[in-house]
Amino acid sequence: MSNTIGNIFKITSFGESHGAGVGVIIDGCPAGIEIDETFIQSELDRRKPGQSRITTQRKEADGFEFFSGVFEGKSTGAPITILIKNQDQKSKDYDHIKDVYRPSHADFTYQEKYGIRDYRGGGRSSARITAGWVAAGAIAKLMLRQLKIACQAYVSQVGELQLSKSYKELDLSQTESNDVRCPDTEMAKEMFELIDQVRKERDTIGGVVTGVISNVPVGLGEPLFDKLNAAIGHAMLSINAVKGFELGSGFEGVKMRGSTHNDSIENNDGRIHTTTNHSGGVQGGISNGEDIYFNVAFKPVATIMQDQSSIDKEGNAATVQGKGRHDPCVVPRAVPIVEAMSAIVMADFSLLAQTNKLRG
Repeated sequence: MSNTIGNIFKITSFGESHGAGVGVIIDGCPAGIEIDETFIQSELDRRKPGQSRITTQRKEADGFEFFSGVFEGKSTGAPITILIKNQDQKSKDYDHIKDVYRPSHADFTYQEKYGIRDYRGGGRSSARITAGWVAAGAIAKLMLRQLKIACQAYVSQVGELQLSKSYKELDLSQTESNDVRCPDTEMAKEMFELIDQVRKERDTIGGVVTGVISNVPVGLGEPLFDKLNAAIGHAMLSINAVKGFELGSGFEGVKMRGSTHNDSIENNDGRIHTTTNHSGGVQGGISNGEDIYFNVAFKPVATIMQDQSSIDKEGNAATVQGKGRHDPCVVPRAVPIVEAMSAIVMADFSLLAQTNKLRG
């Protein structure tokens, strides 16, 4: 259960880290969308492992195959099935945790819930499965192009290193200019050095990815329990290692008074908009036409190259050895995942709004 997300534009995720492959089934994609395979591959390349010395050294080309739903370069309206084959599994690297639970991983909870777990790379709980999500997100982006809605993300914090500039003060076209995916060149250098130092110390570190959705029309969102901000939060909190989500002013908003936090509304030559955007583009669960911006907090990767205390499946004290290939910091590779999940939500709610208009 719970391998599907969406109302109309639905994606169902499948696969395991060390299985034959991972992938996604997309249901509800409209017919006639131009399927740019080069663009889809470029999105997968942004997420794939082995990009630099501050990412896991697992080597996966992340090439994809369509099994249905695409004909002569366009979506047919049928379910789109995408498979990404696994090529560089080293399952023996995980023999040492077959009967031992890694701290802060899903090992113990999966075993207790299902009575069985795939310990090879975390199986279903591995971030490897997000490759399929990125492929689905790429198709969602292609659909959103027709609506001129854009979903972007960038690294805004690694450990204590945090950008002081808002997204409006940054040139987001520079996000892909460095391995950290931070659009501020100087801060990106500091972040890279910090991550590399943590890697050398055989440890890990967390960070924050900021998402920005622009050119959003007014009226997306379904109160009360399908609010647009709730759907975005649900999508973000479904990403591996995410521990926090905030939209607009977020937690900083509690420091403000209503007289300062309220977004005044004005009519500028027929365009109604807010003079500030502490709401983050969503009010009452419905988009108000302003940019939607949010932060996603990622914890330090749970696997560290150090020995840790734990227990085995019999409840006996045990030591977990630090082995395998893992990211010292997940946020650089999480940027395309955040974009993909936000695009999937926006595609879904755009179609939902169109359906509601037809019913009306």
